[in-house]
Amino acid sequence: MRAIIARILFALQEVLRQRSRHNTATMGKKQNIYVADTGSVGMAQGKTICPFYHSPNHDFNLICGDTFELLPQFNFKFDMIFADPPYFLSSGGISVQSGKVVCVDKGDWDKSMSQEDIDAFNLKWLSLCREKLKDNGTIWISGTYHNIFSVANSLTQLGYKILNVVTWAKTNPPPNISCRYFTYSTEFIIWARKSAKVPHYYNYELMKHINGDTQMTDVWRLPAIAPWEKSCTKHPTQKPLGLLSRIILASTKPGSWILDPFAGSCTTGIAANLLDRRFLGIEREEAFAAISKARREEIEDAKTFTKYRRKIPDIIKAEDNQQGLTMCCASDAIESLPFLK
Repeated sequence: MRAIIARILFALQEVLRQRSRHNTATMGKKQNIYVADTGSVGMAQGKTICPFYHSPNHDFNLICGDTFELLPQFNFKFDMIFADPPYFLSSGGISVQSGKVVCVDKGDWDKSMSQEDIDAFNLKWLSLCREKLKDNGTIWISGTYHNIFSVANSLTQLGYKILNVVTWAKTNPPPNISCRYFTYSTEFIIWARKSAKVPHYYNYELMKHINGDTQMTDVWRLPAIAPWEKSCTKHPTQKPLGLLSRIILASTKPGSWILDPFAGSCTTGIAANLLDRRFLGIEREEAFAAISKARREEIEDAKTFTKYRRKIPDIIKAEDNQQGLTMCCASDAIESLPFLK
């Protein structure tokens, strides 16, 4: 037992030393927001935004900057939003990853705050996102008990209608090294629509088909990210492609536009493109934006694109009858975002 405690203390000291070096190295750095004063259709402020990266066919677009500053700068409406906001749980705790004891601190953006500050944060970004949803659009927000109750209250306050609270039961959670309480193995994902009175899109038949021809429940047993999803290194809160694929298949049609205001390493965008949807992500950390760019460039290779699709069970099942996978041919389909330079 003493040897285990000693290893844990040594690991914590190493994490703290690394964090101290990171804070020193990044102190005083300015955040880049790419904006040009040239005017464009769809802009609220008469400016076009220069993306950090976009794919050759413009189905994947990434802006590096603060989502609170960037969202008010355009008027485009999205079919669906997925958000993985800060959980505010970085308070010096420890966990196990790949057999090693690690600190669970994700970064300054995830530091614990007062409940009043958490509520104000969630109310602000959810208000901005509501303005970016089509009237029949829906939003998905992931979280744990640290933030999800605040998110739910904010959604109700802003006039959203909560449709489901999905429990993601991880099939491969990290162990609980303290042995003082049950192992944390779940996250929650709230699904809500913009308005209580406007119907939303739900691909009921496909979800039933994926679930063995029985109604899919709000408990999803899916693994956390696999090693093949870390080919370009990983974000500290990266979600698995299997999870995002199910969300996208359930609530959007091919060709739909999807927004992620806290894009991280853009799992939402990769899943969207694997499923023939279009994507805009906003990420404030340039290092994570660079990972996103590398991930999207990786699937430009047709063999890699196909290989990744074959690794996601829901996509394989959806291919049985092509539900949710065939591109629509609407004449008014928007091929690229009008406010990006």
